[in-house]
Amino acid sequence: MKQILIPPAVCGILQRLEASGFEAYAVGGCVRDSLLGREPNDWDICTSAKPEETAKLFSHTVLTGVKYGTVTVIENDVAYEITTFRTENGYSDHRHPDEIVFLNELQGDLARRDFSINAMAADARGRITDLFDGLHDLRHGLIRCVGVPDARFHEDALRIVRALRFASRLNFSIEPQTAEAIHRLCPSLKAVAPERLHKELQGLLCGAGAAQLACEFSDVLCVMIPELAQCMGFKQYNHHHRYDVWKHTLMALSAETSGNVVLRLALLLHDIGKPAVFSMDKNGVGHFYGHAVVSAAMAENILRRLHFDNATIHRVCLLIRLHDYPLLDMTERGMRRFLAKYGEKVLRELIALRCADRLGKGTEEPADIQAFQAQLLSLLAQRSEISAHPLQINGRDLLAMGVAEGPKIGALLTEIQNAVFDELVENDHEALVNYAQEFIGIWKTD
Repeated sequence: MKQILIPPAVCGILQRLEASGFEAYAVGGCVRDSLLGREPNDWDICTSAKPEETAKLFSHTVLTGVKYGTVTVIENDVAYEITTFRTENGYSDHRHPDEIVFLNELQGDLARRDFSINAMAADARGRITDLFDGLHDLRHGLIRCVGVPDARFHEDALRIVRALRFASRLNFSIEPQTAEAIHRLCPSLKAVAPERLHKELQGLLCGAGAAQLACEFSDVLCVMIPELAQCMGFKQYNHHHRYDVWKHTLMALSAETSGNVVLRLALLLHDIGKPAVFSMDKNGVGHFYGHAVVSAAMAENILRRLHFDNATIHRVCLLIRLHDYPLLDMTERGMRRFLAKYGEKVLRELIALRCADRLGKGTEEPADIQAFQAQLLSLLAQRSEISAHPLQINGRDLLAMGVAEGPKIGALLTEIQNAVFDELVENDHEALVNYAQEFIGIWKTD
């Protein structure tokens, strides 16, 4: 019999429940991840004890979901959710069960779970109970619904995207009957709250299998992001691109290997505005003038609709706006200015984005990008020396010189910083004050 190692604190909880005459098991993701050799994020427990019976056995408990049979037990400042065996009936809103019935046995509880790899349990000794071939599916890299796929997805449509997230994260494939049900039922995702979709979409995009799954289940992505549909099959009519807009997007996604959520989102959406700005010249060559700006605006609307946080939205849209920036044509002075304006982190992310974007064209090698990366590293080493000697003038100095508080302060500091980068003025306080006074005099005469 397959076994896993149960942590001492979890083992103690299970044994306490067992000693009181109840069945108790670690269940779900913690069992799956342990079998895969991964460290579980948390340990969930299921038991035949009713919530009030569980609460009596432990000194520190929180009744976090009594309706659903869940009690949170605090042991050594760690929270463990303990849930009564249950079955669920009716999902009129495709999310919450209309009726919950507590059970005395494990089988019915495992039968209500989403996928076979999440429907395994382990007792205090680590012995596995596997009633739905979860071990088989783990060995063969499959995501398979427990029971009838249509029933699982009708219960909670979000499971459609969860299936893709698990497949992407684990680099598994979707079992054929489960895949057919996903294609058939994906329109039901329209009824799912955006904030629930965003978490699953993020997990899907950050996994190793993201590009392949986005290709196989593009219909699912189009339900969540309808704007993607116009990119599919949209020919570019340009010798720089071998693929249509959507195939290029997928190839660029597959070229990004870090799993960085900002980069993955930026790559998914970086060309989403191309169909809207497409034009063809007299020679039959396609152009997409201004598509970076349009794509960034569309991306912002999409990410806000899906309730992404402001910081992520800002970084993603900035990278999309800059993704056609002529990095390879920048002089050293230009690179210094870019770094002063956007910072090192943005430039590093932009380089990674551009590398993946160019690889996704199918017509170019990344050698020029790699050369630029070497150039960037050299510049960053020089910039560290500059950073050790910050600009020897600040906003307080400019205020004292009579510059009105407001946007002119920032504009003048940027102008002074660029002048230092261009070696037009020494980074010395007196020299910078004199340089600033020239601009102040010009403003006063305007």
